[in-house]
Amino acid sequence: MATMPLQPRLIVATRNPHKSAEIQAMLGYRFTVLDATHFPNFPEIEETGSTFLENATLKAEGISRCVDGWVLADDSGLEVDALGGAPGVWSSSFGGEEGNHTMNNARLIREMAGKTERGARFRCTMVLAKDGTAQADFCGSVEGTLTDSPRGTGGFGYDPLFIPEGYDQTFGELAAAVKNHLSHRARALQQAVSWLDANHPKKII
Repeated sequence: MATMPLQPRLIVATRNPHKSAEIQAMLGYRFTVLDATHFPNFPEIEETGSTFLENATLKAEGISRCVDGWVLADDSGLEVDALGGAPGVWSSSFGGEEGNHTMNNARLIREMAGKTERGARFRCTMVLAKDGTAQADFCGSVEGTLTDSPRGTGGFGYDPLFIPEGYDQTFGELAAAVKNHLSHRARALQQAVSWLDANHPKKII
């Protein structure tokens, strides 16, 4: 019986299971996605950059020094027009506690109370690195508007407050397959995979 070829692996520089699961879902069976939870000795990379690109580069290069193969890192967040682009790179700690989605959403609702300008976008910057050096970067974004209160239980982060352009449901209400097709992360990831295919089609394991 013929054996199936090994799937190429892509190591994602994150300990966020929601993020790595989203990326795996978007890639389907094309790659095997591993993240930092599969490598307990990976160092903690301090995100000291002031832009998404700087933080993604720090993570991609730092983790790629510790493992063979391609490492993908992303930094992403919500930019709100009425807040001058905030929370931006501080999206995950906007509410005062890193990674606390409930606190982040609560602060955003408070900050937006009474504001008529509701425009916002999710932005994602991804960096591919190998052997400690960034090789390419990609950016994806999705425009939308903010609701007054959370709607839906899907997704994570600010998803229940964000309605993508062209829809009347939040990312928290839309099916995961729809979100994964529309999202800022999907748009950046498509570029990253195309770059790998074009530049290293047989060298991504």
